[in-house]
Amino acid sequence: MNRHHHSVLEFKQGRYFKVAVFLCILAILSYGWYEPLTKYLNFPFVYPKPYGGTWLGYTLGTIAALLIVWLMFLGIRKRSYSSSIGSVQGWTSAHVYLGTSLIVFASLHCAFEFGWNIHTLAYALMMIVIGSGFFGVFVYLRYPEHMTANLAGETLETMLLKVADLERKCKKLALDLPDEVNTLLLTAIDDSAKRSALGGSLRRQLKGVDQKHPMRIARDRLLKMGSNFTVNQVMMQEQLIAEMTRIITLTDRVRLDLRFRALMQVWLYFHVPLSFALLASLIAHIISVFYFW
Repeated sequence: MNRHHHSVLEFKQGRYFKVAVFLCILAILSYGWYEPLTKYLNFPFVYPKPYGGTWLGYTLGTIAALLIVWLMFLGIRKRSYSSSIGSVQGWTSAHVYLGTSLIVFASLHCAFEFGWNIHTLAYALMMIVIGSGFFGVFVYLRYPEHMTANLAGETLETMLLKVADLERKCKKLALDLPDEVNTLLLTAIDDSAKRSALGGSLRRQLKGVDQKHPMRIARDRLLKMGSNFTVNQVMMQEQLIAEMTRIITLTDRVRLDLRFRALMQVWLYFHVPLSFALLASLIAHIISVFYFW
């Protein structure tokens, strides 16, 4: 019997999706049924909805704050290999769904009232973090499949070894061709190594396929040569072009793999720092509420 792979979104048949939906519905119903206690105490002013200063507002805010703190522990759990407190897949699934439920809890907590203050800053940072989390979920669910198809059963290391073998083969083929061809090929190989054509900066990796790869430029130039070649040299030229094309194809696949890997990492450079900024603003929000209001 084939075992189907389930993503974090399908963990335990959507256990945490159901939990998150239940909690959101409960919060919405509580918000809809809320009646301020001051109505029964004959206070002259009755606030018509459960803003943050009411018992329901405090309850929703406390739940949201505890969720934010708990969500921050996913990174620790992922590195606690000996931990028996649930699986990483389960924690990640809960992280996605309960993190999304923050939109409901935080919005109801502030009663949809916003202004130019630390409270709205905390809310805005929360929404940005959740948005970056959505992008992270998309990347980690989508790109591994593309990476597998791109590698076609090979590894990045074996592809790089094949490139090195093909470069040696190209050097041997070029020995039977004029010096200008040898110079063209050797320069392309050297430039590829010097410019780190298979790696480079993060920006270079994110661009993916390199249309200015030295081997691609050399191959295109070699295609235009041959007017003075002998019949045997033309045959060698065709073989050399074929091998150079194989190198280009492999390097394109390697660069595409590097691009996928970079995209799967780069969002963390935003998601994690923004999460800590959210935590700091949350602490400032809580302090300002209890000590300055």
